Amino acid sequence: MSPANSARTKPISIDELDHAIVSCAARINAATYEMLLLVRQFDERAGFLQWGLDNCAEWLAWRCDLSLVTAKEKLRTAHALKSLPAISGAFSEGELSYTKVRELTRVANRDNEENLLDFALRTTATIVAQRCRELRMGDEASIDTAARAFANRSLRIRRDPYRGTMVVTVELPMESGELLEKALDKARDDEVLETPDPADTSWSARQADAFVNMVTGFLSGTGNDAENNTRSNDNYLVTIHVDQSALQGKEGRSALPIETVKRLCCDGPAVALIETEKSEPLSIGRKSRIIPKAIERAVRARDNNCCRFPGCHNHRFLHCHHVEHWSRNGETSLDNLMLLCTKHHTLVHEGGFRIETDFQDNWYFVRPDGIAVPEAGYHSRDMLDTDAEDVSTLYNNPPAGVLNPPAGALLSVAENFVKEPPAPVYLH
Repeated sequence: MSPANSARTKPISIDELDHAIVSCAARINAATYEMLLLVRQFDERAGFLQWGLDNCAEWLAWRCDLSLVTAKEKLRTAHALKSLPAISGAFSEGELSYTKVRELTRVANRDNEENLLDFALRTTATIVAQRCRELRMGDEASIDTAARAFANRSLRIRRDPYRGTMVVTVELPMESGELLEKALDKARDDEVLETPDPADTSWSARQADAFVNMVTGFLSGTGNDAENNTRSNDNYLVTIHVDQSALQGKEGRSALPIETVKRLCCDGPAVALIETEKSEPLSIGRKSRIIPKAIERAVRARDNNCCRFPGCHNHRFLHCHHVEHWSRNGETSLDNLMLLCTKHHTLVHEGGFRIETDFQDNWYFVRPDGIAVPEAGYHSRDMLDTDAEDVSTLYNNPPAGVLNPPAGALLSVAENFVKEPPAPVYLH
């Protein structure tokens, strides 16, 4: 009884399973070699013609239920093996897998066949594929590969209005793609050094943020340099259609989420096309919200060219935010502007955070749950609602995890002890 059949009646050891699987793989390799020999003979005798097909690859894909790409590769490999006796012998005995043979037949010839076979028998299919690719690229004929890669370069943009997203697909020659990857790495790392991302931010999301930062830096002309940053001309402005009523907090249409439009209109390379209910333009641009360079320099000087959100020290990709939005008669003045980085600018508009003023007209930030964001960060005692005489007792016998919560999880750990938002701390 074979190990596969005996497995149905009693457990077999791991070593027996290992031997059975490897033996089966060797038989599959030998059977694949036999199949390729038959396919080559079928093609040489033009057997596909009796089925009314143009070539053997089409017949193989149809008759053996393969994809056309797979069928073409098998046919190419079958013909290449005709002049490679050493590789054919190892393949017929099951010592080489089809994956290795497929790659070897791309570069092997009578001169290098023995060396390649010896190398392939001592390493994995992945390394064999890498070595064969390097051999192809080292040949003068690879100029055709480079020319095809350059000719096929492309960038496609597809808008998905229902999901509110845009899909950008780029195909580049390998060297250009490597350059793009390095640029994304630098854009991502530079931002993370300034403002670390939350732990739950995925790698793909960070790559997307890096791509947007690269585009933003290019359009600004100098990578958001505080002194030399200049406005791009109208050829690079993005026009967004929005109803005036929507900007005023009433019902209305908008090409993007309304808070996103408000954020872009604060200080971004976009022009809002304000329309009436009949889609008639009221005005284009509303230049009053465009911040003059003199005011922008004053804002940057007052805010030390740094994001004003508590705890954020980002000096790059900063935006001038209208505290009282221009659509609600907010002025483009020093008293109504503050610097926010891209992340916190988004939080203020789309994330539910608010900016309010105290009795001394000082700005402070408020979370979506109504709790003020302190300038110096949260302390454990600020998250507890208890009488003053109970504080010492509570700190001597704290609830598990409250006073020393896991890093980054203070609010979630202490939320059960919060009864009301703590009062803002005012600096006199």
